[in-house]
Amino acid sequence: MAKLPVVVVVIAALVLGQSTSGWGAGTGQEAPWRIHTLFSVECQNYFDWQTVGLMNSYKKARQPGPITRLLSCTDEEKKNYRGMNLAPTLEVPSMSRHPKTGDWYPAINKPAGVVHWLKHSKEAENVDWVVILDADMIIRGPIIPWELGAEKGRPVAALYGYLVGCDNMLAQLHTKHPELCDKVGGLLAMHIDDLRALAPLWLSKTEEVREDRAHWATNFTGDIYGKGWISEMYGYSFGAAEVGLRHKINDNLMLYPGYIPRDGIEPILLHYGLPFTVGNWSFSKLDHHEDGIVYDCGRLFPEPPYPREVKLMEADPGKRRALFLSLECINTLNEGLLLQHAANGCSKPKWSKYLSFLKSKTFAELTRPKFLSPGSIQAEEAVTQQQVSYESGRANPKIHTIFSTECTTYFDWQTVGLIHSFHQSGQPGNITRLLSCTDEDLKLYSGHDLAPTHYVPSMSRHPLTGDWNNMNLISRSQSPWIQSPVDPGMFLDGYPAINKPAAVLHWLNHAEIDAEFIVILDADMILRGPITPWEFKAERGRPVSTPYGYLIGCDNELAQLHTRHPEACDKVGGVIIMHIDDLRKFALFWLHKTEEVRADKAHYARNITGDIYESGWISEMYGYSFGAAELNLRHGINSEILIYPGYIPEPAVKYRVFHYGLEFVVGNWSFDKANWRDTDLINKCWAKFPDPPDPSTLDKSNDDIQQRDLLSIECAKKLNEALYLHHKRRNCPDPNSLSTSAWDASKEATMSRKFGRFEETYVAKNDHRPMNNSKQSSVSGVTTDKTFSSFRFWLIGLWAFSVLGFLAVMLVLCLGRRRRGRKTKNYKSKRMSYPGILDMNGHDRDM
Repeated sequence: MAKLPVVVVVIAALVLGQSTSGWGAGTGQEAPWRIHTLFSVECQNYFDWQTVGLMNSYKKARQPGPITRLLSCTDEEKKNYRGMNLAPTLEVPSMSRHPKTGDWYPAINKPAGVVHWLKHSKEAENVDWVVILDADMIIRGPIIPWELGAEKGRPVAALYGYLVGCDNMLAQLHTKHPELCDKVGGLLAMHIDDLRALAPLWLSKTEEVREDRAHWATNFTGDIYGKGWISEMYGYSFGAAEVGLRHKINDNLMLYPGYIPRDGIEPILLHYGLPFTVGNWSFSKLDHHEDGIVYDCGRLFPEPPYPREVKLMEADPGKRRALFLSLECINTLNEGLLLQHAANGCSKPKWSKYLSFLKSKTFAELTRPKFLSPGSIQAEEAVTQQQVSYESGRANPKIHTIFSTECTTYFDWQTVGLIHSFHQSGQPGNITRLLSCTDEDLKLYSGHDLAPTHYVPSMSRHPLTGDWNNMNLISRSQSPWIQSPVDPGMFLDGYPAINKPAAVLHWLNHAEIDAEFIVILDADMILRGPITPWEFKAERGRPVSTPYGYLIGCDNELAQLHTRHPEACDKVGGVIIMHIDDLRKFALFWLHKTEEVRADKAHYARNITGDIYESGWISEMYGYSFGAAELNLRHGINSEILIYPGYIPEPAVKYRVFHYGLEFVVGNWSFDKANWRDTDLINKCWAKFPDPPDPSTLDKSNDDIQQRDLLSIECAKKLNEALYLHHKRRNCPDPNSLSTSAWDASKEATMSRKFGRFEETYVAKNDHRPMNNSKQSSVSGVTTDKTFSSFRFWLIGLWAFSVLGFLAVMLVLCLGRRRRGRKTKNYKSKRMSYPGILDMNGHDRDM
């Protein structure tokens, strides 16, 4: 027994040695200093599951020093609150409803909580350095301020580049030292003395900016909602400027899941404030705003793919590494929930492959503590200069890709193709579908999970002009599309193309965007490779696009009527690479000019617009060109980004995008997207397009024609590949086991009609155009099946009717013998109520 204290001392020494290893290494400073980690939350389920994730990662990462949750609750909230045991906690009076102004602004609880901790916590008197985090973060490794380069008077923070108010009159209004305003947030590591000086001003400046409603607009704050929601972030930056704190800004320490980390950089913090995806799986914290998952035994967030699946999914090392980080984030959250459920007294969950993985040595090895890489530390002093000039060789800017669609299966199969190609192309950053739907469409829509989506009110029918292309013949609910007798690809119930600029404007005003460049695509595109501003030389004030030479209105009176700068009108469209600042200024002009050109019916003529249908159908394209001209945005026009399948490619050009907006042909086979407008390829298992010819069958006598056809085949195969993977993810039954009999086809068609939807798979609508062999064979096969099915149906029905009729007659005869004394009227009544009629109806339903 006497040896036990010695053993304890030895173990304690070993633990201390491990926990302090690396502290102050190479700095000449004595270690360790006392560190305290803080994060702020409210009494809500939403913050409870975030707390569980952060606390699990805090323990796994071996973050030194204690951690305190600053819990802001009203008295009413506290009565029903269940999560007091989730973390070491300091209760803080809630300021969500401001005690003086009555303003509802929960974000103010963060600086208010820090002020309260400094005044009322004894731990605040025994600390040298403070690390401040947000609840929606996962710690990957120890965050040690002096190793990050923090000094007294020089805190370290992550970059929040969208705080544009540091560069304009907002800073001039709210701080005496606007030149000291740093665009920072997220991770904060500072000396306790600096925090004591800063905290009261952080709170007061937050109140000040919050009350300055005259300057809430996006162009002042960068707040996409224009509601003063990021006042607390400006409160921090302006408060720090007031006390003369200059930050060491490090953009390598914190990473949003879904973003690709720089080569040689190991982020030590994951901030899941934005949605992220891994293949067809996705996660957004906002989807779990009211989620009591912490208290729901055995329930975890949806299971993501396994690491070995990601290895097969992505060949590019950088993108694969980003996907692994996304997996680490969600798996750490789920591991924390699993441990918390056990602490809550939940029974042991049933075994599953996923639970086994979370408890495995493999997962433990993947999530062992990460330590700062040399690149993370070396970059800290250079990051400030990186914001000055993109051209000077700074790290590549963040990119976000967007495209616009509507709530129809026509756009759904295009979406599946584009999203599939996006993941294979190596395109940096995230992608968002801007989905324009009416309320009625949205109720019936089933394609919500096809892509990361931002929902947009539909402007197909203009809310002010009621523009429905002057052909509002029947309501949309009666017939969603009315096909033009002139152009089968054109529809007469509205002007859906206006949804594109309207959706972009809505997205800018309602989404959190931290990207510097935006790539705008159309849904009917397939990505073949990355489209980046640094490769194609896009700059602020100089977007890059592809040539649309048929926009002749740039050269005639149309431009003179609709822009003050007709000489700046560029004939461009298709793919657009634009700086976010330019897009914010430009988007409203794009929408307004589209409305203006659309209303100018006097100039719809082909010789003025180049529109062969003379219907104003390309008004949106002119809206873009005229809107850009108004701001003197001159484009870099690059013809090597996009190609239409069916066009002969330029030698040695590696096109990045297929735009299959036009029909293309390879021998006897052809593809025209308009033929598939009414065909549901998404919800019918294994539906696809006719397979293109085998490349080995192509004529090799003409190299230009061969290269053209190879590209066309590549585009079609990519679409079918995307559809195949989509159906596989839907767990469609093995196509080899499916019965292809006419009876099954008849049964399916009957059931579809009874539920008000008759869908055709693999067959395009006949538009009276010559059809290729593959289409003819498909149609004739279906016709034969339907004829045979109908004949068989009537044979079976006749047989069933005969048998039931015979049984009915025999039963009547038997009843007649027993009840001869009854009146004929009564006999007829009983015969009519015989349940065999109901059985027949039921049998008919089943058939």
